Amino acid sequence: MARMKAVQVAKAGGNFELVEREIPAPGSGEVRIKVAACGICHSDFLVKEGHWPGIKYPRVPGHEVAGHIDELGPDVSNWKKGQAVGVGWYGGHCGDCASCRRGDFVLCQFGRITGITQDGGYAEYMIAQEVAVAAIPEGMSAEEAGPLLCAGITTFNSLRHAGARAGDLVAVQGIGGLGHLGVQYASKMGFHTVAIARGADKEPLAKQLGAARYIDSSATNAAQELRKLGGARVILATAPDSKSISSISEGLAPNGKLLIVAAPAEPITINPLTLIGGRRSVQGWPSGTASDSEDTMRFSAQTGVRPMIERYPLTKAVEAYERMMSGKARFRVVLTTA
Repeated sequence: MARMKAVQVAKAGGNFELVEREIPAPGSGEVRIKVAACGICHSDFLVKEGHWPGIKYPRVPGHEVAGHIDELGPDVSNWKKGQAVGVGWYGGHCGDCASCRRGDFVLCQFGRITGITQDGGYAEYMIAQEVAVAAIPEGMSAEEAGPLLCAGITTFNSLRHAGARAGDLVAVQGIGGLGHLGVQYASKMGFHTVAIARGADKEPLAKQLGAARYIDSSATNAAQELRKLGGARVILATAPDSKSISSISEGLAPNGKLLIVAAPAEPITINPLTLIGGRRSVQGWPSGTASDSEDTMRFSAQTGVRPMIERYPLTKAVEAYERMMSGKARFRVVLTTA
């Protein structure tokens, strides 16, 4: 049998292991993807440390997968061999639960998650359900597409459903793996985009990404600065800092929404009167389905939104993962198999 390289976690809390496995064969309704690139996400630590309930080990992480279809399983008719495709967090849905019956597939009670409930993209090949596969636009590289299938779709999809209209003030808290894409999307969607981060040194980058204004939260009260501008219709919280997210909620305009896509470990604290008095709200947002991924990549291709990435070969997955988790990466780390 043909073999492939893969990076797996053998047990909860274990180390990454570079191993050889048999190249898997796709089943009914599945495709095999020859992986060209796979982004490393902070949530990959859920697999490494065993924090997601019910993970079966050994497990190959990775849910920012880009490559091309190498083999079609039985009953697959919507895809062709050689087609450039990607797979994100969403790995498929059951079709029978209450969420699926409403068509809300990303909230499926029994949904598959790439790299968590099934092996992901830290490998030369992976299997995906055809419903979870997203077409990559012509001209977009696999290295660019990978991060758009997690950080990209999460920020793009949340912003386009946030209720803001062109010209509204939208603030993006944090300029990291999520935030540097959030600023670009907010700007390209026509919002008056305000970037918020710590340190004056980040202002040039924020402006380069499309922010009309920059607020240094280490030198001033970000919520007060937002109120001086009339308040934010939407604040997109991308940096996993509970205190920062909690304090910035006071910068919302009446009817404003605090939209949380970061996942800090500590709870956030918000004064109920802030919500009640101004009819403000707090909402979380997961990623999206394969069609949402396609929308994200098409919009990115049309408007020039791209992730800033650092590349590592698959054989250096340990070093790449540590680079991402250290917070020093600018701003996404991508494994390549070439």
